[in-house]
Amino acid sequence: MADTTSNGAASQANPDPSRAVDSPKVWTTLITNTAYLSGLLTLDASLKYAGSKYPLVALYTDSFPEEGITALDRRSIPRKRIPYLLPAAHKDFTNDPRFYDCWSKLTPFSLVEYERVVQLDSDMICLQNMDELMDIPLDSAEEKGEGRRVFAASHACLCNPLNKPHYPKDWTPENCAFTSQHSSPEKAQTEGAPPDLGITMPNGGLQVVVPSTHVYDKIVAAMSDEKTSSYDFSDQSLLGDVFHGRWVALPYVYNALKTMRWKGVHDAIWRDEKVKNVHYILSPKPWDETEEDKGRERRDGANGWWWDVNGRRIREERGRGIDDGF
Repeated sequence: MADTTSNGAASQANPDPSRAVDSPKVWTTLITNTAYLSGLLTLDASLKYAGSKYPLVALYTDSFPEEGITALDRRSIPRKRIPYLLPAAHKDFTNDPRFYDCWSKLTPFSLVEYERVVQLDSDMICLQNMDELMDIPLDSAEEKGEGRRVFAASHACLCNPLNKPHYPKDWTPENCAFTSQHSSPEKAQTEGAPPDLGITMPNGGLQVVVPSTHVYDKIVAAMSDEKTSSYDFSDQSLLGDVFHGRWVALPYVYNALKTMRWKGVHDAIWRDEKVKNVHYILSPKPWDETEEDKGRERRDGANGWWWDVNGRRIREERGRGIDDGF
């Protein structure tokens, strides 16, 4: 059961805890602008194609324009307006402006109208049904964020395969939790590396959450601390710090970062047929590709999976009279 006993920060984040859709368990995804709208629509379609029995709820901020809201409504995608979250202090994310938006991905912890929320990034597609995430054992809301299984996520990959100079110097393959699994690839399909291994940071692209006002109040308290100015990766840095080692590490298949498939990154554990959810991190996104980009991506083919799902979605939408360019 979700925790509705506190009147703290969670109630401020979620002043109207009414369900956007009649389901106690939902997928959610954050949307702040139309640049990611094609991704959201294709994610929604992929969940349906995979046979999920749970709906996707779009969490939108005031920056999301009316044309985007209309696009969601035309496709009967449930939506909920949420406040835009920012901490008291944060790093200068000029090199990665996306991290300003990422703080708002902590909102699902406040959605006490639901028993369980699985937050997904909009640059993902579901390739296989993963409804089991709605039932994996996690701490109950009554444990108030003091237990050992506060939420579930996959590890962040620390390999920095594009050698981005502004990434932390200790983000190297030697410190990556996935590297520890290279000698046991079959196990890596069903188990994550321990959450307290190495630099213990979850990837914020997929979070399995039992909403709780007490847990959310802990998050907001951390966001009020000047320490957030040292967080390199906003929401996921905070979660890894506040709940250090007290989260469930999922196998990579639920948040399969496309870079992991590249030769020399984590292709030692990657298995196409096992992947349930692909995460198209970095730029360009599949929907922003140029012809040159498409040619470069033929080295791994991962973007082609997105285009296959997107193409099916668009054909079906046009059959229903929906052709708005998204």
